[in-house]
Amino acid sequence: MKKLVVVLGALLMAAAAHAETKIGFVDMQKAIQSTSAGKKAKTELETEFNKKKKELEKKEADLKKMGEDLEKKKSVLSEDALGKKQAEFQEEMLKYRDVVGKSQVEIQKKERDLTAPILEKMKKVIAKIAKDKGYSLIMENNQAVLYATPDSDLTDEVIKAYEKEK
Repeated sequence: MKKLVVVLGALLMAAAAHAETKIGFVDMQKAIQSTSAGKKAKTELETEFNKKKKELEKKEADLKKMGEDLEKKKSVLSEDALGKKQAEFQEEMLKYRDVVGKSQVEIQKKERDLTAPILEKMKKVIAKIAKDKGYSLIMENNQAVLYATPDSDLTDEVIKAYEKEK
């Protein structure tokens, strides 16, 4: 897939050289994170993440204590009681892993929910800049862009235009 994007980019650059096509790029991650809405979303997401992290750290500490207690009592418990305690410990570990997985999914969903409106508005701003400035193509700057002239980078311009669009 990356090779296809690189080849496509090279073909577009070659076409641009011959057809006077204007191509630009935007670092979308930087653009989103640099807007006031993006900063607010990041703060909200970090607050949510830290809350989940504290909950998980407490559960992890409880599990560690449970494991240490089980290890200490190993020699004094009957085989039956030890088996039950180990099964309880395993069950708690599975519950913890499930909570970790669900927390990760929730954080990812929250991030999508917070950034989706910013991204939609950003796309409209980019389209307006492209139309106003005569760009035929504006690409997202990612690892597939191997070279671009500094004046092709529209990131700062997009951020400024986004902030003006209230």
